[in-house]
Amino acid sequence: MNADDVPWGMRLKDQAGWNQTPADWYRLLALQPKGCFVANWEGRMAGTACVTNFGPVAWISMLLVDTSYRGRGIGTRLMEHALAWLDREKIRTVRLDATPLGRPVYARLGFAAEYEVARWESTAEPKRLDAGSREEGGVSVSRSLGPAENGSSGRGPISILAQPPRILPVAREQLDEIAALDRQATGTSRLRLLDRLHCERPDAMRIAMADGRIAGYSHFRLGSRARQIGPVIALDASSGEALLDAALHDAAGQPIYLDIPLVNLPATRWAESLGLGIQRQFIRMFRGEPVLDRPNRIWAGYGPEKG
Repeated sequence: MNADDVPWGMRLKDQAGWNQTPADWYRLLALQPKGCFVANWEGRMAGTACVTNFGPVAWISMLLVDTSYRGRGIGTRLMEHALAWLDREKIRTVRLDATPLGRPVYARLGFAAEYEVARWESTAEPKRLDAGSREEGGVSVSRSLGPAENGSSGRGPISILAQPPRILPVAREQLDEIAALDRQATGTSRLRLLDRLHCERPDAMRIAMADGRIAGYSHFRLGSRARQIGPVIALDASSGEALLDAALHDAAGQPIYLDIPLVNLPATRWAESLGLGIQRQFIRMFRGEPVLDRPNRIWAGYGPEKG
């Protein structure tokens, strides 16, 4: 696949009712130019699949087949081609977010289930929003969870802050520290992705400062159907809620999507308390070596393309 194929890829994306924009396709091509594939059927483009490597971990995404060519095994052939390419690259772990319908297909290709991710959406103003007051370029957040709510969920405890976090813009020189925080949560070195996101839109990325350190970060992307909030990574519930509150405040009533691991109970309770609803669910799956991520620190994923 190359940049000239993006308009056609958008047509397939629209058939599926997904949220990606041309910028998302161009980002995939920029991150892995040789890892985006097009299937041809009798000389016509019939499907796509994209691979993105982050060191020993890779994600497969954008598996799409034109409605006119479905039922001919094209999707399976694209997956086999992508997996063979990853095997040649000696990638130890391949991950993806599957729909319940796709889960058995991926299982037959050697993928095992890890945990579920729920896509929450809102098309109206949230029920409540306590994002505090803006001071010195940031947001002071007064609300935090008590010890009973701030319990552990998903591979380890989450810390409790002595002081409420402040939400601030991100400076480019902070990206290494943000990437280290992201790696602790996701088990994946995604500095290339974070650098690309910050270059594309610096104002979309923020950090939560608490107890003199970066306790979390957030980002959002504009989609064709809704604003996708994520990734959002936080060390504690106060920082996670503060980052999401600020992201919703900035959305100003626009439709939003958030992909939250169900094992992150504080994040799930936050979404429920604001009246967000679950649009759909995914099953996070892997092939090869398991990744030691910490989904209790993932308050919103990037999306099915990158976890």
